[in-house]
Amino acid sequence: MIKSKDKITANKAKVNKNKKIGKIVLSGILLIIGFLNIFPFLFMLSSSFKPLNQVFDYPIQLIPRTFIIQNYKNLFLPEYNFVRWYSNTTIMICVTILLKTLIVSMTAYAFARLKFKGRNVIFLIFLSAMMMPPDVTIIPKYAIFNMMNITDTMWSLVFPYTFDVFFVFLLRQFFISIPFSLSEAAIIDGCSHFKVFYKIILPLAKPALVTMIIFTFVWGWNDYMNPYIFISDTKKQMLSVGVELFTTAKATDYATQMAAATLILVPVLILFLFAQRFFIEGISTSGVKG
Repeated sequence: MIKSKDKITANKAKVNKNKKIGKIVLSGILLIIGFLNIFPFLFMLSSSFKPLNQVFDYPIQLIPRTFIIQNYKNLFLPEYNFVRWYSNTTIMICVTILLKTLIVSMTAYAFARLKFKGRNVIFLIFLSAMMMPPDVTIIPKYAIFNMMNITDTMWSLVFPYTFDVFFVFLLRQFFISIPFSLSEAAIIDGCSHFKVFYKIILPLAKPALVTMIIFTFVWGWNDYMNPYIFISDTKKQMLSVGVELFTTAKATDYATQMAAATLILVPVLILFLFAQRFFIEGISTSGVKG
């Protein structure tokens, strides 16, 4: 009996030891994967403080041999429009977020809370648009924007970003998860649908709204194709395309490009760090009801 207990204890100790070894190995693998993912960012940050002739030194040195900040100063030279591109992108993103929050949230509320004829059919048509590849609509969008005389303007970017079926679906699912008894009680007390939407639904839907804002900011801030196609004036261009203009016919100033890319990434990191809690909550609580 005593021997069997000792054997069981030994087996448990062996199992615990194997678990610890497994955790150590798994942690090591995850650390390697994490480093490989963060290495391009470290390379970019390091190169932004290097002279151009040291950017591609081999072996790669993450700590610059010659530490300079001239690359960041170059961004503000008169021959570059970096400040203009930054302001263009910031204004475009702010306008897009304001319009998108208003239009998408009201549309989602209508599909989630209002009962009208053909609601499900219309929503199904909306969802079918999500199955269409974005590249297919580039030429039709360009033709429509050209007829509207908004090509080469900020509005050719704002409109496609604003009318987003994906976030109509996301917010609708979140609105459905809010108890209907809250809105019904408010309507009985004399509140209109607008007051219910503004004073009850929106405050409760803050995680989903923040999730939409984060995605909209990141997608719009990093988008390259739409500004490249719809905007041709260099002074009206956005950051993602503007950075490419550091490339000339003779050479590419990679060090200055790295400095520009670092400054472009800063707002995205700050936004995610401050809104991370809402982002995770919005993703985890949306889409739980149909």
